[in-house]
Amino acid sequence: MLALLHTSPVHVPVFDALRDRDHPGLELRHFVDEDLLARARDRGPDAVAAEVGAVLARAVAEGARAVLCTCSTLGAVAEAVAESAGVRVPVLRVDRPMAAAAVAAGPRVVVLAALESTLGPTAELVAEEAARAGRPVRVRTLLVDDAWDRFEAGDTEGYVRLVAATADTVTGADADAVVLAQVSMAPAQHLATTSVPVLSSPAPGLAAAAEAAERHRPCAAGTRPDAPRATTG
Repeated sequence: MLALLHTSPVHVPVFDALRDRDHPGLELRHFVDEDLLARARDRGPDAVAAEVGAVLARAVAEGARAVLCTCSTLGAVAEAVAESAGVRVPVLRVDRPMAAAAVAAGPRVVVLAALESTLGPTAELVAEEAARAGRPVRVRTLLVDDAWDRFEAGDTEGYVRLVAATADTVTGADADAVVLAQVSMAPAQHLATTSVPVLSSPAPGLAAAAEAAERHRPCAAGTRPDAPRATTG
């Protein structure tokens, strides 16, 4: 079983559909806690480390072979908590394979996000993957103005179109790859018309997590009664 930590319920059907398309038979269990992102935006991602750790513990206790964090703001926290707490299954952040692909595309990477709290963690991830690959990288960040307000209002079409329009302002003279920092941005990958490769995280992130889950077996861990709700897809 692969567990997924989400900070929005809208991501559940996205990953279920990807599973059905690319990884039939893979059991997914979704842990959704919308408050985690709100608190991370207010007080910084490290402020919710204990809560993230509780989700990891519950997921492992319920049989997860791996855990995928789909929130770009919290991805580094999930990895760090897993390491410090000795979680004995792989804990992955959904955007790491995308960052590696961006670095492979060339040294000029533009990171797009609708939340300012996501820009820093994603830019740092791209730099980390560049160092891992031994490649130079120059990261530029772009905040998509007004996009998150549309997302929170339920105007997902308007949200995605704003993201795609911002991606289209990036040209080959500016960048070798455009990174869509948030899972919710993924549909903009297919709307953007820029000649620069536009990369999104859900499909490659799920593929990496599915492979990790296949290679590992769950280990016992503690749980906490106030951990987020879980749904199975």
